[in-house]
Amino acid sequence: MSGWLKIVGLGPGDESLVTPEANTALAAATDVVGYIPYVARVAPRDGLTLHASDNRVELDRARHALDLAVQGHRVVVVSSGDPGVFAMASAVFEAVEEGPDAWRTLDIDVLPGITAMLAAAARAGAPLGHDFCAINLSDNLKPWALIEKRLRLAAEADFAMAFYNPRSKSRPEGFEKALETLRTQCGADRLILFARAVSRPDESLRITTLGEATADMADMSTVVIVGSSRTRIIDRPVNPIVYTPRFTPE
Repeated sequence: MSGWLKIVGLGPGDESLVTPEANTALAAATDVVGYIPYVARVAPRDGLTLHASDNRVELDRARHALDLAVQGHRVVVVSSGDPGVFAMASAVFEAVEEGPDAWRTLDIDVLPGITAMLAAAARAGAPLGHDFCAINLSDNLKPWALIEKRLRLAAEADFAMAFYNPRSKSRPEGFEKALETLRTQCGADRLILFARAVSRPDESLRITTLGEATADMADMSTVVIVGSSRTRIIDRPVNPIVYTPRFTPE
């Protein structure tokens, strides 16, 4: 079987943050499959077919990519950031598990990318420098009660926390509820970072506290990072630095 499938992360936005490995895969591909704005980041060329689809059809997109690969195509499934972080790698493997035996014989690789929380953390300093967790705040694929439970437990464990998909236009009330839970668990003085469109021309970074934070500071292009109790800010004439020390006293 000559076809293959590579699941690729395109990084947070700037082309300089796409890995050489990902660019090599794209250069060899006959087909690119992905969500509309991510496929739009791939330059058209002769011999390459772009298959863009809506964000709500992840499994259908994965099945389409696998079918193409079985037919002998060289397929790249694109995600933003890293494909294994709230992205297409899981969807492809879910399809493989449930699909025909032929899909299990395919040459499938996951090529990592720079995920948004790491790009955002680097811009701010090192807020994820000690133990941390990442939580997707979208309740499209899991109930809000589970999200709230994970928020409470992560805060109780004193993790720094990175949040993806914090506030959608269709359900903006979820992020307000998340902030209320975090204020109750962490206190009003806890540092919070809003990092929007990191590495893109419209990038913005805002550092504040949970007491000052409002839900409208975030949208679906924002990664939100809440520090642990030990996360600190270094004031200086230029951009302040937010970091979490690696040493934790007993």
